[in-house]
Order: sequence, then C-alpha cells, then structure tokens
Amino acid sequence: MMLIVLASNYLVQFPFNFLNLNDVLTWGAFTYPVAFLVTDLANRLHGINFTKRVIHVGFVWGILISLFFSVSEFNLISLRIVIGSGTAFLIAQLLDANIFNKLRDHKLWFIPPFLSSIISSAIDTILFFSIAFYGTEVPWVTLALGDFVVKIIIAMLMLVPFRLMVKNLELIQGSFFSR
Repeated sequence: MMLIVLASNYLVQFPFNFLNLNDVLTWGAFTYPVAFLVTDLANRLHGINFTKRVIHVGFVWGILISLFFSVSEFNLISLRIVIGSGTAFLIAQLLDANIFNKLRDHKLWFIPPFLSSIISSAIDTILFFSIAFYGTEVPWVTLALGDFVVKIIIAMLMLVPFRLMVKNLELIQGSFFSR
C-alpha cells in the first residue's frame, strides 16, 4: 500500500504525454487504482478490521514518505498534493472498505470489488484534485475527469487479478488450516 501511494504521489506531478492526453492524464492515474485492489483483497481475506489497519498504516507511511520523496523542490503545490492525497486516500479507502464489507456476501462475486472501487474512486478523485489543484494554473477538472475514467477502466481490469488471487489464496489458506 505504501509503495502505491508513494508512486502515485510522485507520478501525479507528470503529465501523460502520449496520444495528446497531457492535459487530461498524469502517470499517477495508472498506479493509484491498484490501492483499491489491495484494500479489497485485504477485506475479502482478512476482514474489515485488518483492512482498516492496512489503510491507516498506508496513510501514515504514504504521507511521511511522500513528504520526503515526492517533492523535488518543496512548494505550495507539493504540499497541497500531499495533503490532498492523504485526505482523499484515507476517506476513499475507508469508504471502499466499508462498502465492500457491506456487499461481501453478494451472490455475484464481482459486485463488491467493482462497486466499492467505483464509488470510492469518485470520492477520491474529487477530493484529491480539488484540494491539490483548485485555484492553480493546473487544468485540474480535465485531469480529474481523465483520472476517473482511468480508475474505472483499471477497476474493471483489476477484477481478473482479484478473482484469481482470492481463489488461490483461499485454496492456500484452506490447505494450510486443514493440516
């Protein structure tokens, strides 16, 4: 979780300069959605209390490491990125964990991870980009929209590793505890 937050906080500073999307996407849009996969896997395999501990540890370490590494030259935007990231991360990840937990017994396996990721991604996007970039020259609304579209796409793609990891880890845990 810590590495995901660190990478995302660093990479959000760099526009995605391909396909003429530099005003729509940053590189951080591609790494951060993996945090929702980590949260959902922790929740599925170890429950809500363990997941909340993972989130809190990720939050503290993410803030501390981001303050240290993600700013090459400390300025107001860098500070706002760290504050926005921390606020958005904590609120969105806890929301994701709670939504997933409420839906965990849904008969369709993909509903809890997908729905919790989409809703919490929307909250995360709004909080992060408005805190980090509101009132600056950064085209934050278009960056936020691009970021959210990428989060939706990655949330869909993450369903495959989620299903595979849960199945394999349940098999491993089942065989370990049956000894």
